[in-house]
Amino acid sequence: MGREQTIGVLVVDDHEVVRRGLLAFLGSEPDIDVVGEAAGGAQALDLLAEMESEGRPDVIVMDLQMAPIDGIESTRQVRALYRDIEVVALTSFAEEERVHAALEAGASGYVLKDSDADDVAAAIRAAHRGELQIDPLVARRLMSSLRDGGGASPLAELTARELDVLRLVAAGKPNKEIGAELAISERTARTHVSRMLRKLRLSSRTQAALWAVREGLVDVEREPR
Repeated sequence: MGREQTIGVLVVDDHEVVRRGLLAFLGSEPDIDVVGEAAGGAQALDLLAEMESEGRPDVIVMDLQMAPIDGIESTRQVRALYRDIEVVALTSFAEEERVHAALEAGASGYVLKDSDADDVAAAIRAAHRGELQIDPLVARRLMSSLRDGGGASPLAELTARELDVLRLVAAGKPNKEIGAELAISERTARTHVSRMLRKLRLSSRTQAALWAVREGLVDVEREPR
C-alpha cells in the first residue's frame, strides 16, 4: 500500500515504553504509516520543520503530559503552523480542564492511555476523515460540563446553510458526506465548515460539535465517537 493510500502518523510521547508500544502496534496496521517519533513537543516541531510537505504526517498522536513543553502547547503550535495536520491527544487523565485545554488548542480527538490500542487506531482514522473520536468517559464529562455552560451565543451569525453544516459536523460527518447530504460539492462543504468555525471563533470540528451540544442543536445523549 503506497503512502498516498495510508495515513501518515507521528507519535510524540516522552515515555519510551509507551512510545515503543504505540510504534509497534501502529506499524502493524495496514492503513497506517508511521513516519516518525519524537520524545517531546520541541523535538516534534523540529522534525516537522525538517520534513518535506509530502512526507509530513496526516495525524499526530500527542501525549499531553510532557516537559518542558506540554502536549497542549505543542498541539497549539502544530495547529498554528500546519493546519492540514490533525492531532489526537493521548493522556492518562480525564480532567475536565485538561480536556477543554486540548480541544481549545485544536486537538481533533482525545483518547485515554488505558484505552485499547484499537481505540487509538480508530481515533487516528477518524481524525484523518475529519470525524470525531473522544473517549466515552471524557465525552460524558464534557457533556455534563457543557450543559452548565453559559455566555452569549454567536448562533445568529450563522446562515441557515452553515447551521445545517454545524449539525452534520456535530454528527461526525466528514466533508464528503456533508456535501452529499446537502447536495453540494465536497469543496463547498469544506468552505462552509471553515466559515462556520471562523464565525464561532473555534479552531476544530471537535470544538464545533461540543458547542452544538451546549446550544442544544444536537442530542446530548449521542456521545461523539
